[in-house]
Amino acid sequence: MPTYSEMSREELQQEKSELEARFEEVKAKGLKLDMSRGKPSAAQLDLSMEMMDVLNSSSNLKCEEGIDCRNYGVLDGIREAKQLLADMMEVSAENVIIYGNSSLNVMFDTVARSMTHGVMGSTPWAKLDKVKFLCPVPGYDRHFAITEYFGIEMINVPMTPTGPDMDMVERLVREDESIKGIWCVPKYSNPQGITYSDDTVRRFAQLQPAAKDFRIYWDNAYGIHHLYEDKQDYLPEILLECKKAGNPDMVYKFCSTSKVSFPGSGIAAIAASKDNLVNIRKQMTIQTIGHDKLNQLRHVRFYKDIHGMVEHMKKHADIMRPKFDAVLEMLDVLEKELGGLGIGNWIRPRGGYFISFDALPGCAKAIVAKAKEAGVVMTNAGATFPYGKDPDDSNIRIAPSFPTPEELAMAAEVFVLSVKLVSIDKILETK
Repeated sequence: MPTYSEMSREELQQEKSELEARFEEVKAKGLKLDMSRGKPSAAQLDLSMEMMDVLNSSSNLKCEEGIDCRNYGVLDGIREAKQLLADMMEVSAENVIIYGNSSLNVMFDTVARSMTHGVMGSTPWAKLDKVKFLCPVPGYDRHFAITEYFGIEMINVPMTPTGPDMDMVERLVREDESIKGIWCVPKYSNPQGITYSDDTVRRFAQLQPAAKDFRIYWDNAYGIHHLYEDKQDYLPEILLECKKAGNPDMVYKFCSTSKVSFPGSGIAAIAASKDNLVNIRKQMTIQTIGHDKLNQLRHVRFYKDIHGMVEHMKKHADIMRPKFDAVLEMLDVLEKELGGLGIGNWIRPRGGYFISFDALPGCAKAIVAKAKEAGVVMTNAGATFPYGKDPDDSNIRIAPSFPTPEELAMAAEVFVLSVKLVSIDKILETK
């Protein structure tokens, strides 16, 4: 079958007519499906329900250090929670601070602290004429929202199959002192599912930024979120690599259990060098007397250790894998059409929460709108770029986690039909 661009105007119009008839049939079903955000499904939330029973009115509520977790104190997290999340992040517990329920909140605080008080004695960013961040794209919209909120200029850095374009990253941070950070989702990236290569991680660790207060914001949100037991990506540990490269202070590493236990009721952490942690604790002593130690205790007693958490994540994978497969199988069935028609491409992730689809330039917004017309809500086109502006209007993030596999099969059909119809209209403009 020829590609759409190779077809005559008449052939395209005939194809469009047939597709529109199919689209109307699907539209008549009155679907109400949501693939807009990476939310765990109810079945995933049920996996952690026994956590609600590990503490009760008769429980011993003292942590390993003998501190009553009902009371004030323990600024940076109880010892056993530090160990659990340290193992989750593959770092030493002495390099960890436990926060509240959200790593996004920790990232916001970290940027805010840099704005008002600088980084380890540097000039507060708010007093500088210009502050810039590098943003691998497509990327996580909430990262970009933080830097936009603080008026930080964002610079797009293209993603490659091995991570951000490191030639570009190295050049920019070396030449421009106003560049103070870079956002990274290094494993099963949001939205593409890419894991940074060993070489990419080493090049990050060896960066020679002009700004002494430059930091890598290493958001390893999906570090243990594998889809397949026999096909898992490996990521070198960034704190260790930075230390080996003589740059121990250059990275902040973030994680949470938001998609491990309960969103909004998990625990979050930052891992960094000892000197960075001293700087962070200075703010924390003003900000809080201590985060929720009962929740920290609850998590530790439920999972017990990293091995318990890994086994728990296998249950998540068993729920998630059929959903990803449902979307990917629909794309695979139609790959001869979509791929052969030259109107889209995608990546098969081994973990994480998303599938990234690249349509023809100028089509993403129209595809999302078309799918919505048939009852399928998707992430807004452009959301995976700073300022919500995809320069090519081509990237679409698919979030399979929340609907059932059966719903996803229907949603994928709607999506493929939408891609085809919008692509034909785009090509007809030039015929």
